[in-house]
Amino acid sequence: MTSNGQGGRRDWGQDPPDFEEIINRIKGKLGGKFPVVPVFIGIVALIWLASGIYIVAPDEEGVVKRFGKVAYTTKPGPHYHLPRPFEAVLKPKVTKVRRLEIGFRTISAGPPARYRAVQAESLMLTEDENIVDMQFIVQYKIKNAADYLFNVRNPENTVKKAAEAAMRDVVGKSKIDQALTVGKFKIQQDTKQLLQRILETYKTGISIEAVQLQDVHPPKEVIASFKDVASAKEDKIRFVNESEGYRNDILPKAKGKASQIVNEAQAYKEAKVKQAEGDVSRFTQILKEYQKAKHVTQKRLYLEMMEEVLMDIEKIIIDGKHIGNLLPLLPLKGFESLKTKTTSKIAE
Repeated sequence: MTSNGQGGRRDWGQDPPDFEEIINRIKGKLGGKFPVVPVFIGIVALIWLASGIYIVAPDEEGVVKRFGKVAYTTKPGPHYHLPRPFEAVLKPKVTKVRRLEIGFRTISAGPPARYRAVQAESLMLTEDENIVDMQFIVQYKIKNAADYLFNVRNPENTVKKAAEAAMRDVVGKSKIDQALTVGKFKIQQDTKQLLQRILETYKTGISIEAVQLQDVHPPKEVIASFKDVASAKEDKIRFVNESEGYRNDILPKAKGKASQIVNEAQAYKEAKVKQAEGDVSRFTQILKEYQKAKHVTQKRLYLEMMEEVLMDIEKIIIDGKHIGNLLPLLPLKGFESLKTKTTSKIAE
């Protein structure tokens, strides 16, 4: 140990400091009354007690274990627990959405992304005894951190196996047409609900956020035939929808036309009834007048009838004084010339 000449400082070189010598020097300055062991123990105790301070991040939940058993949970923020070996804390991320791939694995995120099929997980049997290849994703979060950490040995594998079982159960109750076309959304929802019930039975502390079908298709050996069948069914649905649209267009028009005809018939009926009632009333009045003066009434009715009959007929009116000078000839051809001649004769 040598002096560097700067304020009496020592240069320890490459060798580690001699703590015993340092303590002796401190004791010498304090008159030999320095309590080395108690101070050392106090420092160690402070460090040990300070080790119980911990901070829970906003996306975490603290789970404090006391002698290996769950004691309590804590929310985000600074907290304190008894130092080891009495208590320890685990801080799982409870807001993180975890993702499981079933029926396939992502080899590279890309772009372009590359995947590997796992047919042992994806091949499933439908209700009508057809095989369908289903690849799907399960998204889940931690709902109860204590249950998630201590009730299940391997939560991720548990979710994976339960999801596969739930999907097989739902697909086994569905026909292949539903799985390939219009029934995908229902399969997703039913699988999510069934999977949640299974995990709650196991008390895993997991909440299923979504079950999403990624790819659904028949086995490769028959995929071309299934595509033809699916196309035919889509054409059928399209034709049915077009027919429904045509019916919805025609029926209101037909109903409106029928209503119009009924209304017109009703109006015609009412008009005829009113007209008949008017004719009856007029006939009754004429009858009363006829009974009072039969000859006058007959003459009036005759004139009214002749007026009605001869209204639209071309007529030749000849004075009775000159009727003997005319030669009656029927049919009367050349009415206009005959009319001129007759008028000139009358003038003479």
